[in-house]
Amino acid sequence: MWEKYVLFIDGEAIVIDKPAGLAVHPGSKTPESLEDYLQHFRFGFQREPLPVHRLDRDTSGCLLLARNPKAHKRFQRAFEGGEVVKTYVAVVDGVPEAGEGRIDIPLGKTSTARDGWRIVPDPKGKPSVSHWRKAAVKDKRAVIVFTPETGRTHQLRVHAAEGLGFPISGDPVYGQGRGPMLLHALSLRLERAGKEPIEATAPLPPTFINAGFGDVAL
Repeated sequence: MWEKYVLFIDGEAIVIDKPAGLAVHPGSKTPESLEDYLQHFRFGFQREPLPVHRLDRDTSGCLLLARNPKAHKRFQRAFEGGEVVKTYVAVVDGVPEAGEGRIDIPLGKTSTARDGWRIVPDPKGKPSVSHWRKAAVKDKRAVIVFTPETGRTHQLRVHAAEGLGFPISGDPVYGQGRGPMLLHALSLRLERAGKEPIEATAPLPPTFINAGFGDVAL
């Protein structure tokens, strides 16, 4: 059954379609995580694959796993160096006037006893850049395709709320939190010297389909 989650596989990499609701790593609020299931993605290897990057628990889609430590280090360097092309699709609670744009909002982290931690715009924070285009409009909500240059924690969620002026539908922290969060890691591509690129596209998940956005042209 685990093969159905695999979008790409070779001797050093696996890209899986991570379901929404499953954290990549365990934590105090996420005792169940992908780490509980990595044994099922060995596919003949003795070693369990390791996640190279993270997706938020409520974000579905393309997640890269490395099948050995050398590949893990190399892929992490590629992410840090901005060599991985990532595309996300989101539904936001409103319709931006422009058809496309660039959001450049540095981000920092804040924490309070009442609300816990969250990411906020911070002129002294880490550089954070996202490109976006409006793909469709339906029921006063827009489907946005994001291509981030950087990969900060909660970057697209904050950039949608603060840069576009409309939070991602269902976002429990930066939006209204009604229903599932409609953010999906649509595709991932990483060039490799002497090998075919790692490339995968994850189909839109049931959350988008159930919300009426399963047939949008991206």
